[in-house]
Amino acid sequence: IVGYLFKKSHAIANAIPVVTVNRVGFEKDPSGMLDGIRFWGNSFVFGTRGELLAQGSNDKEEIIYCNIDKTQTQKTRVWWPFFRDRRVDNYHDILKRYCEF
Repeated sequence: IVGYLFKKSHAIANAIPVVTVNRVGFEKDPSGMLDGIRFWGNSFVFGTRGELLAQGSNDKEEIIYCNIDKTQTQKTRVWWPFFRDRRVDNYHDILKRYCEF
C-alpha cells in the first residue's frame, strides 16, 4: 500500500498520469536455493489529480486498458499551480554532493 500511495502522490505533485506495471504469479528459483518469489500484481493508473483510473488484479495475468486525457495535465497545472510556487532559487544544493545546513 505504501508504493500505491507513493505513486499517487507523484501523479498529484507533478500533475501527470502515472502508470505502474507489476507482474503476478510465482516464479521458482532456478538455483534451487530458495522456493522462489511471488509477484503481487495490482498494476494501476493514476490520473493527474491522483484519481485511480484503472487497476489490475493481484492473482491473474491480464491486460488493463485506460483512456488518458492528454490535455488534463495542462488543466490540472492551471488549477493546482505547484510549479508556479516552487523556489528555483533554492535548487543550487541539488547539484552538490554534500550540502551544509
